Amino acid sequence: MAKSTTSSARRGRGAGIVQRAWRTLTWLLILILALVGLNWLAVATQGGQWTPRLALDLEGGTQVVLAAQLPEGQADPSSEQMQQAVSIIRQRIDASGVSEAEITTQGGRNIVVSVPGEMDQLTRDRIENSAKLEFRAVLVADQAANTQAIPADQLPEELSTTPTAEPTDASDLNWVTEQMYVDFVQFNCADLAPAADIDPTQPLITCDDTGTEKYVLGPVEVTGERIADATSGLTTTSTGATTNQWAVNIEFDAQGTQEFAAVTERLVGLTENQNRFAVTLDNQVIVAPTTNAAITDGKPQISGNFNEESAKALADQLKFGALPFNFVAQSTSTISATLGSSQLVNGLIAGLIGLAAVVVYSLFQYRTLGLVTVASLVIAAAFTYIVVTYLSNQEGYRLSLAGVAGLIVAIGITADSFIVYFERIKDELRDGKGLVSAVEGGWTRAIRTILASDAVNFLVAIVLLFVAVGNVRGFALTLGITTIIDIVVVTLFTHPLMRLLARTSFFADGHPASGLDPRSLGAVYRGRGTFRTPEQKKRGATREATKRQTLAERKAEAAKQGGGDDLVAAGSSSAEQTSTTSNGEKA
Repeated sequence: MAKSTTSSARRGRGAGIVQRAWRTLTWLLILILALVGLNWLAVATQGGQWTPRLALDLEGGTQVVLAAQLPEGQADPSSEQMQQAVSIIRQRIDASGVSEAEITTQGGRNIVVSVPGEMDQLTRDRIENSAKLEFRAVLVADQAANTQAIPADQLPEELSTTPTAEPTDASDLNWVTEQMYVDFVQFNCADLAPAADIDPTQPLITCDDTGTEKYVLGPVEVTGERIADATSGLTTTSTGATTNQWAVNIEFDAQGTQEFAAVTERLVGLTENQNRFAVTLDNQVIVAPTTNAAITDGKPQISGNFNEESAKALADQLKFGALPFNFVAQSTSTISATLGSSQLVNGLIAGLIGLAAVVVYSLFQYRTLGLVTVASLVIAAAFTYIVVTYLSNQEGYRLSLAGVAGLIVAIGITADSFIVYFERIKDELRDGKGLVSAVEGGWTRAIRTILASDAVNFLVAIVLLFVAVGNVRGFALTLGITTIIDIVVVTLFTHPLMRLLARTSFFADGHPASGLDPRSLGAVYRGRGTFRTPEQKKRGATREATKRQTLAERKAEAAKQGGGDDLVAAGSSSAEQTSTTSNGEKA
């Protein structure tokens, strides 16, 4: 009865393990199908594609040469200023989702920006815009359509260009001189040109970025340098409900908080247009909101005619700071791939050679068990392809030759995990365990080693991703992705597959071609599906040799140990007993 109960319990545990193995494989299938579905959605609705996008070195792209615009008489910018500009442009491009871009200096005052594929207008604006942000009080505002050309005979012979009284603050209308007012009335927004050298201590006539409203603005009171952070997001109501209006959230530093608080405290007490402050980007108004309350915490929110892309673009420009000077596009050209498709083919061939070498080694070393390695590598390759394609469609990732190198390195990382697992299973078999127990025990020991190894690889990838620039980041990204996929595949595919195979007669009976034959590993069959370890085998052989010793051999052995008389007596008695025939007569 007890044996029957034990057998039933074992069968129940075995059935539970099989069910968990199938459940795990089902989750892997669901995960793969989900990623395929996301890629299909990107292809169907967002202009994505089923293949990863290629980087500049493999596909070519667009090259823009930016020339620094400096005031007359100023010498060429310093190397520090040029490197600062390169750093800011790189951050803007990375923030826009364009990867694998190349940004270098050319000569003393040019910057060459090369991006993969065709450069869109939004990316071009991010590159060329100096993002010189300033906060000015609104003095006069009117519709841009209200432009009147005043005949000269209707104007005084001489218009005053100085205030009639000294302005007390930036909102004082005394800033608007006779000449400035006439210029404002006749000002046409269509004629507005970027002005890089406006005196920040003087008023400014300008228009908004849509060309529908024109302004006379007071002197600059807060500059963009005081911005500590800027983010974009949907606005919320006082009750916490989210609206559909996009806005840019700004956070000032300590000095900027004080300056902006003083501005809003003054403006909130004024009326009509004077209670507005204009936010200008490169001397053009992007928004001119009304001040409804004093903002003393240094966290204003800019809302207006923003959509998701424009709000994010502005936030990124403000967050990464202003360029040290203005740049204009000197030339734009299409460039060919620096390495070309032949290099991509060579890289893929190298990967296939490495994969073939791993397959041959696995089949030679593990025989049929090596097919598990092949199947796992196929699953890992398909998983990696889907993930890289998804990142290419959704995050703008582009595959460079360095990224291909990261994928090739991943073959060794993935194969290493399988080798660790299989060797642990062999160790368990050498200890005399059955295959089912060896698979479970080997997994417990192997997963710790696999996680430790992959953790080191992932840490290296993270460091390279944040410290390196250019193509090295592509290598780091693919290395990190494949490291995570290695854990997923060995956990959700290799281990449950081994659980199922351990219950097949081919592997469980230790077929010589299975690669898990306990006899070839040094274990000896003891019956009932268990094996003796090499130590047990040695002890059993010693006892059998002792039984087969002759009387003379036993005497000699006893003499060496100092117990000859007792052994002789015992030996004599034993000899007499063994010499008695079945009839009771001595031989």
